Amino acid sequence: MNKKEVVYVVSDSVGETAEFVVKAVATQFNGGQVDIRRSSYVEDHEDIEDVIILARQTKSIIAYTIVIQDLKKYLDRRAAEEGIMAVDLLNPLLSAFTKKFDKDPNNQPGMMRKLDDDYFRKIEAIEFAVKYDDGRDPRGVLRADIVLAGVSRTSKTPLSMYLAHKRFKVANVPLVPEVKPPDELFKVPRGKVVGLIISPDKLNEIRKERLKALGLTSQANYASYERILEELDYAEKIMKRVGCPIINVSNKAVEETASQILDILKSERSSN
Repeated sequence: MNKKEVVYVVSDSVGETAEFVVKAVATQFNGGQVDIRRSSYVEDHEDIEDVIILARQTKSIIAYTIVIQDLKKYLDRRAAEEGIMAVDLLNPLLSAFTKKFDKDPNNQPGMMRKLDDDYFRKIEAIEFAVKYDDGRDPRGVLRADIVLAGVSRTSKTPLSMYLAHKRFKVANVPLVPEVKPPDELFKVPRGKVVGLIISPDKLNEIRKERLKALGLTSQANYASYERILEELDYAEKIMKRVGCPIINVSNKAVEETASQILDILKSERSSN
C-alpha cells in the first residue's frame, strides 16, 4: 500500500465495528496508511447511493456492516453494477451462526451498542455503590435509585453490590445511635428507601464471628446483647420516621432480600 487508499465504511448503526476491522487489516499493509471515511446510520437507498458515487470517483473499497436486508441487497447490487469492491464484514459469521444454531438473526441494527450501553450502566451503578457505601457521602442518598438503611451487619453492602449488578444505583446508610442520620434520608421519596432489620440473636452471632475474624474478643461492646437491642430499637425509630418499608434479613440470602427489595420498588412505582 504505497499511497493512502480510501476505504468507505458503511453501517446501518454507528460503524465502529467495521472501522475497527478495516484498521486491523490495514496494519498488515505498510503500516496501515488508509483513509477511512465512515458513513453511519444509513437508512435508505439514497444514503447508499451517495457512498456509491464517492467510492466510484475515488476507486475505493466499501466495507460494510449492514443487517437490514433490503439495504444490504441494494448495496451489493449497486456496487456490482459500478464495479466497486464491497465487502460484507458480518455475513460470513452470521451465516455460520445460522447454520450452527439453526436460528435466523434478528437483523436489527445497533444491537452491539445496546449491549455496550447496558454494560456501562452496570459499571456506573457499581461505581456508585462503592462511592456511596456506608454513608460516606450523603449526597448519594438523593441520587440513588434505592437507599438501604440499617444497623451494621444487615448486608447493606452486599445488597448494594448485588443490586448494582442489576444496574440499580444504591446508596446505603448505617444507623448508629451516636450518629445523627443524614438529613437527605428524610427527603428521599418513601418508595426509594428500604429499612433492613435482623433478629437480635442472629445479629449477635454474626457480630461475634466478625470480631473473631478480626482477632478481637467476642465480649466487645459491638457484639453485646444490650448494645444490639439499643441499635435495633434506634434503627426502627428512624425507619418509622422515614416511613419506609422494612425487611427482616434474618436467615435470608442476599438474592432473596434483593428480590424483595425490587418487588417493593416495583410496587411503589406502580402505585404512584
